[in-house]
Amino acid sequence: MRRLLALLLVPCGLAVLLGLVVLAPSPSEYARVAERAATGQGAPGLGSQTPVDAEVLRAAGESDCTDPNLPSPGEGEGCVAVTLRLQDGPAAGSTIVTLAPTTPGSPRFAVGDAVVLGWAGGDPTDALGYTIVDFQRGQPLLLLGGLFALAVLLLGRWQGLAALVALGATLGVLAVFVLPALATGGPPVPVALTASGLIVGIVLPLTHGLSARTATAALGTLASLGLIGVLALLFAALSRLTGLGEEASELAGLVGPGLDLRGLLLAGVIIGALGVLDDVTVTQTSAVWELHRANPAARLADLYGAAMRVGRDHVASAVNTLVLAYAGAALPLLLLFALAGRGLGDLLTAEDVAQEVVRTLVGSIGLVASVPLTTVLAAVVVRAVSPSTRSPAA
Repeated sequence: MRRLLALLLVPCGLAVLLGLVVLAPSPSEYARVAERAATGQGAPGLGSQTPVDAEVLRAAGESDCTDPNLPSPGEGEGCVAVTLRLQDGPAAGSTIVTLAPTTPGSPRFAVGDAVVLGWAGGDPTDALGYTIVDFQRGQPLLLLGGLFALAVLLLGRWQGLAALVALGATLGVLAVFVLPALATGGPPVPVALTASGLIVGIVLPLTHGLSARTATAALGTLASLGLIGVLALLFAALSRLTGLGEEASELAGLVGPGLDLRGLLLAGVIIGALGVLDDVTVTQTSAVWELHRANPAARLADLYGAAMRVGRDHVASAVNTLVLAYAGAALPLLLLFALAGRGLGDLLTAEDVAQEVVRTLVGSIGLVASVPLTTVLAAVVVRAVSPSTRSPAA
């Protein structure tokens, strides 16, 4: 059985290595694309401006918007004069006064706020060259990340440490392979499948060790991902999804006409589903192993039936989690449609929402399919590799 598992997994590993060789761009190629993007529209929210950190020293009322970088105020709206101390950039340490709009959708500033400015270039002491574009969020996010790591370590101990290392490896695959490959025009679906296979090959053994149990979970994950990829391709075509949206349109203008926006949507479906799939497949495999340990004489059908009862409960909650996760992230969009008087049918079939409907339902189908598939694989494997398995009469 162990040889059979290796026979099934080795071709997957070779396919991943082939994908890395064929799809990974050279550093110079990615550097050219990044340089072209940097001289074009720059970072999100900054346009072609250079980011500069600053601290708010004072925010006083101002009735007239005279800064040409700001939109014209509506009736009853104006601007607030914000005094800022520049923390970096060519004029670090100096103080400037810039204007911020006071429209209903604009942020409010208070003394001590850490903000990010967009500098248009020219005289670094000229206040008209700066615009407030965002808040600095590095410190609170770093604190939150530290609390997350501490919670994982307290509960998981050494296995929690392995999980954190695996998380770092996942982020590394995304940063070093996926993003450069997509930015240089790589086909999104093969890139996503290659990255998913690589993540499975790194994360599962690192977190759970090299064993027949881990190999079974990996097989269940990869098979379910293949199903998700096929369904995503089919229903994206049937639904005539374009992948166009505000961020995608901006990205297309940044990267160029060679970017496959629909493929990018499908790649997001595959990578997003992987995060839930490995949870379900590992849980199901572990459930089968523990049930077998509790009763080594259990028949295959009994082992499968008991583990499926666990899987049904897990899937029922996981599917609801997927829907609620999207609804929570998209509340402003859903509210906008509701206030516009759009019916439920119009809401669900609009491009932005339909993309997430396809993403959620395709991922959920793959999630549901992964439970019986992984469970039967695990039941067969555990009875074959366990020396204590007896073969009672069926």
